[in-house]
Amino acid sequence: MATTAKVPPRGTLAARADLKASPYLFVSPYFLLFALFGLFPLGFTLWVSLYNWKLAGDKTYVGLHNYRFLLGDDGFWGAVTNTLGMFVMATVPQLVLALLLANALNRRMRGRLALRMGVLLPMVTSVVAVAIVFSQLFSHQYGMINWLLSLLGVDRIDWTAGKLPSWTAISAMVDWRWTGYNAIIYLAAMQTIPSDLYEAAALDGASPRRQFWHITVPQLKPVIVFTVFISTMGGLMLFAEPMMFGDGRLDGGSRGDFQTISLYIVQAFRERNNYGMAAAAAWLLFLLIMIVALVNYLLVNRVRGTK
Repeated sequence: MATTAKVPPRGTLAARADLKASPYLFVSPYFLLFALFGLFPLGFTLWVSLYNWKLAGDKTYVGLHNYRFLLGDDGFWGAVTNTLGMFVMATVPQLVLALLLANALNRRMRGRLALRMGVLLPMVTSVVAVAIVFSQLFSHQYGMINWLLSLLGVDRIDWTAGKLPSWTAISAMVDWRWTGYNAIIYLAAMQTIPSDLYEAAALDGASPRRQFWHITVPQLKPVIVFTVFISTMGGLMLFAEPMMFGDGRLDGGSRGDFQTISLYIVQAFRERNNYGMAAAAAWLLFLLIMIVALVNYLLVNRVRGTK
């Protein structure tokens, strides 16, 4: 004989408790995992940053000494400057190109599906392979970029020497890899815009360019905000591209021209044998991401005309 589970009668204390507690029980696995893999590492890193902790296990409590050292270290501030510079040079063109590419892919054309799938190929390519190809493209002696510049009468550029050349090369690498990813996000959002808006604009005589700036872009503002925040976090944590561009070095070249904060953290951990300083630098990076994200939020809200 089949049995059925007993359900508490409505209005009873058990029924009210079940109604209020069930949603929290359903979402509790997420919060447990977040506490285990998110909050605990943050707290542990903060605790470690208060120590002079060697990799051998020897540790001495030093309070805020690691933070004072980093805030007075020219090398750390150089890494901050490099990170912010490459973040701006990579993120702004990346999102603009992604928006224009998505608008082009949203039109009717032959092989549209293949083109949409093709823009994602750079994202699934190995970072090492991308770095090798771009290192050859930006090679000082035999690189294709310098060869093209020589045809225009421009002297060869040593892309690994100097902040602006190295930032340009690494930003090009980042843009090539992530522009298609953002373009697909914009494309998916564009396809949710009602076609009636475009038909009405066309009847009023609006050109495709005016439709793009006055209909498409305003409708995509929430998605643009999302991509700006994601790009902010990725750009400020840039690690693989500058490391591979420097042939695996963590110092960002002989003068630290393209050392990012992430490279500085790993260098403090591996080469300086100071786990505490690396943890303090990681927390300063976290605070920098929060500040830049807050600035982005305020700027976006100002553009949208909301408080």
